[in-house]
Amino acid sequence: MKQRLLLLTACASSFLLGAFITNDDPQKPLTADMVEVAAKVFGLEFTLAERDSMLGNLNNARTNYEALRKIDLPNDIAPALYFNPLPAGFNMPTGPSSFKASVLGKVSLPADRNELAFYTIGQLGELIRTKQISSVELTTFFLNRLKTYDPKLHCVITLTEELALSQAKRADAELKAGKYRGPLHGIPYGAKDLLAKKGYKTTWGAMPYKDQTLDLDATVIQRLEKAGAVLCGKMTLGALAMGDVWFGGMTRNPWSTTAGSSGSSAGSASSVSAGLLPFAIGTETLGSIVSPSTVCGTTGLRPTFGRVSRHGAMALSWSMDKIGPITRSVEDCALVFNAIYGPDGNDPTVMAAPFRYAPLTTLKGMRIGYVKKAFESNYPNRANDSLTLQTLRTLGAELVPFDLPTGVPAGRISFLLTVEAAASFDELTRSGRDDLLVRQGKNAWPNSFRSARFVPAVEYIQANRARTKLINEMAAQLKAAKIDVYVSPAYAGGNLTLTNLTGHPCVVLPNGFTKQNLPTSITFMGQLFEEGKVLAVAKMYQDATEWNKKHPTLQ
Repeated sequence: MKQRLLLLTACASSFLLGAFITNDDPQKPLTADMVEVAAKVFGLEFTLAERDSMLGNLNNARTNYEALRKIDLPNDIAPALYFNPLPAGFNMPTGPSSFKASVLGKVSLPADRNELAFYTIGQLGELIRTKQISSVELTTFFLNRLKTYDPKLHCVITLTEELALSQAKRADAELKAGKYRGPLHGIPYGAKDLLAKKGYKTTWGAMPYKDQTLDLDATVIQRLEKAGAVLCGKMTLGALAMGDVWFGGMTRNPWSTTAGSSGSSAGSASSVSAGLLPFAIGTETLGSIVSPSTVCGTTGLRPTFGRVSRHGAMALSWSMDKIGPITRSVEDCALVFNAIYGPDGNDPTVMAAPFRYAPLTTLKGMRIGYVKKAFESNYPNRANDSLTLQTLRTLGAELVPFDLPTGVPAGRISFLLTVEAAASFDELTRSGRDDLLVRQGKNAWPNSFRSARFVPAVEYIQANRARTKLINEMAAQLKAAKIDVYVSPAYAGGNLTLTNLTGHPCVVLPNGFTKQNLPTSITFMGQLFEEGKVLAVAKMYQDATEWNKKHPTLQ
């Protein structure tokens, strides 16, 4: 039986009254008056007799909480129940995987080597394959750019220079010996610093963990190494995967270095946008690939939940965390995703499904949905988004009005993320070390973690049941519309929150600029496990525009 409700963490019980009912003496038994006050926080009402009857259970539960808190539960231990995004009756894709990249034609080394900063993975890979440039030369080029511009952008936490040069030398030696690993062979990249790399710090961007080292390699990093990619740096993220402020400052937007790059994949997007790396790995729980890609003008892929192993990655929300690439182009996303997807035996949420990608030659006759209410609403990027729809029509697509399901307000159940995050960092909160985090406002993690202690376990479960209903309603809407791909504004209309809860994949890519010359973006959405289709459609749109070829100028 497919499990619909997710992970009830071992410490979920502490979200009940025991988290709220305190007094000067923690050993002093609870009273009926305390229960009355606590019940009001949860919007509940019990008679005096009912409260009195509960006291035995509540005092016993509090004893259990104290015992539970003595069990060592590090961040890498997941709950015993796992989120499954499959709606009722869903048929998983079957058959073999297939990958066909675009035919690039002849790629030549530019006379001005600085132009390499904005070459795509495909172009750089062809230069390496044809031995016009070595991986060591290319890696040194990007390491120098990281060193030059990081003081302005604050996008690197740890430069892995020694590792990068050794991996680049190996890539060159293999190529000389006739061993070619594929399009990522010898290509430099960066990894968001919530992915573990043995021998280097994994700081999670947060002061309490700034000296943390983990004795393992994240699966994504292992797979990129197998593909021949070269790790040049651990990139910044907003502390514990929120925003763009980390223990070393604020990561900057290359298009406006007085502003932040958004988050939480702040350094990954900033570095790719500025031409400091050909690609970087980001993660998304509720917008952390979409948002920085929008702000920095990069292209990002948020895969289906359960596509990419999170082994070796910091857990924020076990039911919502996803890992994906941030690149210069849609096809670059496909190239990286092709190397990192699939089960590894370590993350039990990852499901086996084929990845099939091939460029399209036309959109003629293809039904592509668009979130009608969102596009017709009044929001900042409406003009650019309308032009995106017009471009799709020009390419031959049949645009089909599409409505997101409304039976379950996604924003009302998004507290699932905060509850799971509070469990992930339970010890941080109880130890008081959350005071070390740079951001301490009402909307920052410390306050959110504390507030989440007051979410009753029953409401957490009910929200997960509502999530099951949302998943099934979303499947019904897509089936009724008879579409495989739809487009949505990056933020307007609620698509971002809803689809992070349902686990659907998306590609975010630039579609213009504001009057202030800052990038804007559009989102292409796909069916579960159909990244190949959404990437192919998004590529057709991107190839018909020039937005991803615009780059910031850094002094």
